Amino acid sequence: MANPSRLRVSALATTAVLLSAVLAGCGGSAKDGDLTAQKLDWKDCPAPSEAEGGGSAPSPLPNGTRWQCATMKAPLDWSRPKGETIDLALIRAQASGPASRRIGSLVFNFGGPGGSGVTTLPAFGSDYTALRTRYDLVSFDPRGVGRSAPVQCESDAQLDDYFQQDATPDDSAERAQFVTRTKQFNAACEKNSRTILPHVRTTDAARDMDLMRQVLGDAKLHYFGISYGTELGGVYAHLFPRRVGRAVLDAVVDPTQTPEQGALGQAKGFQLALDNFAKDCTSKSTECPIGSTEKEVKDRIATLLGNLEKKPIPGIFPRQLTETAATNGIAQSLYSKDFWEYLTEGLEQAYDGDGKVLMLLSDSMNGRSENGEYSNLTAANIAINCSDEKQRYDADYVQRKLPEFHAASPLFGAYLAWGMVSCTDWAVPGAADHPDVSAPGSAPLLVIGNTGDPATPYQGARAMVDALGKGVGVELTYKGQGHGAYDSKNKCVQSAVNAYLLDGKVPKAGTVCS
Repeated sequence: MANPSRLRVSALATTAVLLSAVLAGCGGSAKDGDLTAQKLDWKDCPAPSEAEGGGSAPSPLPNGTRWQCATMKAPLDWSRPKGETIDLALIRAQASGPASRRIGSLVFNFGGPGGSGVTTLPAFGSDYTALRTRYDLVSFDPRGVGRSAPVQCESDAQLDDYFQQDATPDDSAERAQFVTRTKQFNAACEKNSRTILPHVRTTDAARDMDLMRQVLGDAKLHYFGISYGTELGGVYAHLFPRRVGRAVLDAVVDPTQTPEQGALGQAKGFQLALDNFAKDCTSKSTECPIGSTEKEVKDRIATLLGNLEKKPIPGIFPRQLTETAATNGIAQSLYSKDFWEYLTEGLEQAYDGDGKVLMLLSDSMNGRSENGEYSNLTAANIAINCSDEKQRYDADYVQRKLPEFHAASPLFGAYLAWGMVSCTDWAVPGAADHPDVSAPGSAPLLVIGNTGDPATPYQGARAMVDALGKGVGVELTYKGQGHGAYDSKNKCVQSAVNAYLLDGKVPKAGTVCS
């Protein structure tokens, strides 16, 4: 099901492997101890839990470096720092260079919210080989996520039903059914996760990162945030401006927008990505197998979705590919240009009555593994967003807004608009209209915007720079496709980021890479 921020999930996070036994996470006491003095017991990493996404323990890096995992205690309620604690899961790969050259730890958040850093960092660790020469690479499952006191809502079977529902209702009966199903999901979250739900705001995660900084032994937090991780990084800079070290924000969330504005921006962003996909397919020397013109490619997709609404086709047995699942799968494939070939293949098959590839893409977006188990990606995503965002939109409001969303994107507009009801009946009130990231006195944050980013549109980078304040945000533009810039392997982007993180060389504001 769509959610105004569901499509914000980083492509890295959503393609990470899924894990086996969920650890409860709550417990212990900090009444007599100083949590900043705790010592982390680093050991070889276990296989990930089901909530993290399942799968096997992470393989060593190409040079043989083993991934190590540890648990850090943090207050359940940061307003009671010596009260009950929760366990936060951490992972690291130690720096490869000489100790005399080591800067400290570089902490990653790959987005979501709801993505497991413990599973995602090993999946992409080789991409950061240059950075590991001077940093320990570190990531974590934020509170409410994966192995860190995970939010739990519905069972795997219930989630299969949840993701099969019609997320773009067309009449009063369908709207009532959609709203009722959303209420059921939210009620399950409250019933099964009552203890952690009030404590998963981004401000809580930012305070956890500052505790992590101290426990890791760093005077400053060196940070690499992607997608939602840019919002988390901005909030950290606001709360702890004097403790910011070298920080990079890539695939930037616009911190000034309401959820409605964010959803509308994503509709435009995904439509732009779809336009670029259609142009790419039809401009090649070989024949595009899904249409001879850009318009034909998009028209055939619209026809497919309309047909699926009336009659789904076989997906992955026993599930069928519905309009919602197909839309979700198409959106997932637009996160990276590397996925466009899978979208072409999936559409070809779907036109022939086979929905397997598009359903696999949809499952990847939703955190479903091949064995039918779900990570807690969706539960955590909705819990964190609804705790952060004060706005509550009802079905009547969305209905009035549909023409504006449809104008922004005939394909994704209604899908994203109806996602705005996800927080309407949430048990915990939202914190603010939008996050405060103003950070006077902070060290520079390198802010990277990608002109072809569907999930966090390019304009968000400029908004983040302005919101951080004069002299704090340094903007770099990447003229490319997909969600994020550094992992596109663009040499210009990577050189600028590496020079900043490794040598402290801040690029000139307004630098453009293509």
